Amino acid sequence: MKDNQEALRLRIYISNTDKFRHTLLSETLVFAAKRYGLAGATVIRGNMGFGSSSVVHSSKFWEITEKLPVVVEMVDETTKIEQFLNIIRPWFDKIPTGCLITAEKVHIVLFKKAG
Repeated sequence: MKDNQEALRLRIYISNTDKFRHTLLSETLVFAAKRYGLAGATVIRGNMGFGSSSVVHSSKFWEITEKLPVVVEMVDETTKIEQFLNIIRPWFDKIPTGCLITAEKVHIVLFKKAG
């Protein structure tokens, strides 16, 4: 990616307890993004939220499993995000829980590599 470039932001809304093939789905998505050469991926843990089940989950309430909302976010060139989405899209047919995937155009203001 370069400064002043149009890109695509992919957001995947799931739960911190969602799994894919016995591994946390959020971890699976981050490692897949790295494997497929995306610029980066971030997992953001929510304090409170609800999804298609309409059940509110919150870190305020004591729960045995502490099920909380998670957003996995990736930004990269549009073609790379679209190709990655084509790879991971079938995974979501295999998980029993609800989720939401969004994509939106963004403008890269600054992309600075470490080091």
